[in-house]
Amino acid sequence: MADGDQPRNVKELLVEAKDASELMVDLAYAAVFFNEASLAEEVEELEERLDGYLRRLREISMLAARSPEDAEAMGGVLHLAGAIEKIGQAASDMARVVEARLGIPDALRRDLRHADEIVGRVRVREGAPCVGRSLKDLLLPSETGMWLMAVRRGTDWEFDPQAETVLSEGDVLLFQGPEDGVNLIREVAGAPALPEPPESDVPALNELDRAVDILVEMKNSAEVAVGLAYSALLFKDTALAAEVATLESRSDILHDELESWVLKAAPEARNTDELRGLLRLGYASEVIFDAARDMTWLIEHGEELHPVIQMALEESEEVASETIVEAGSRAAGRSLKQLQLETETGMLVLAVQRGRKWTYRPRARFELEPGDRVISIGPEEGVAELEALTRGPAPAYGSR
Repeated sequence: MADGDQPRNVKELLVEAKDASELMVDLAYAAVFFNEASLAEEVEELEERLDGYLRRLREISMLAARSPEDAEAMGGVLHLAGAIEKIGQAASDMARVVEARLGIPDALRRDLRHADEIVGRVRVREGAPCVGRSLKDLLLPSETGMWLMAVRRGTDWEFDPQAETVLSEGDVLLFQGPEDGVNLIREVAGAPALPEPPESDVPALNELDRAVDILVEMKNSAEVAVGLAYSALLFKDTALAAEVATLESRSDILHDELESWVLKAAPEARNTDELRGLLRLGYASEVIFDAARDMTWLIEHGEELHPVIQMALEESEEVASETIVEAGSRAAGRSLKQLQLETETGMLVLAVQRGRKWTYRPRARFELEPGDRVISIGPEEGVAELEALTRGPAPAYGSR
């Protein structure tokens, strides 16, 4: 939505609220990774914007309910708004860890590089391929797998840059995406490729290492849970809703383990504020799981969803996709690493259903088979590219 434009109806408000809450989470994790207060402050400003969207949405919903039937129909919209609000509040809690200077263990920043989607930044060099081109022309999500969260020019930030944003020499790009896409976006920015990290002996894990590893797993799983929850709503799919419930139950176990390892690390900790930061981040991740489960409550209980929910999810910045791998397709029998789905299409595979078994966030070596049901999210232009990869060959002319 262009600057100065205000969402005018329930659908637009839902779209803006969903996108704002997801940007808040991305920026909050980036603030933690870079220990940068300016990013944390932007999360707080986005929370005010999100509150305004949700307040206006509730006002319009109440005015639209002129009968018990109308009120029941809008109930699902308000339920979804409440879940989105939870996600925004969790992101704000993460940002406050940075703003309160609780400290983040160096091990956390190092391990966040092993998250499913990492954050990074790069400065646009003189003569770079992206100079003078708009984001619409560059198609970074589908060409590199990377999403731009923000662009910094001097001391000014442009958060959530839109398609018409034109990049200039000296811009600093804050991006998020798969590790394989880092050097691709650096190439677009005219920056040299990052060298391969040196191999080193892995030291024995201590209590703090284990706590950080659990937190990274919670981050990855929480993002999957939210993506699956939106997909469950879009496709009205009880199987997806059940998988969100499974992830939420698993999160309770992970949170208990996180607290246990943090307590074990306390006697050796030099700075107990860092441990408080870990606990707060763990709690915020748990709130995101709860919000995802709240969304799927509507599907689990057979609630009739208002059409505006599906329209809003279809118009969001990231769209959900469901595709079946067909026999003879380019995807059949090949691993995700061979296909390079994220960097080639910009689509993030959330889960694959094979028979009754689900695989969440399949790893690079995971091979797709005919009949696999692939649930993914990404840019709208990436959906057609993913479908082309999973579609089998057209029948020969004249065949029966």
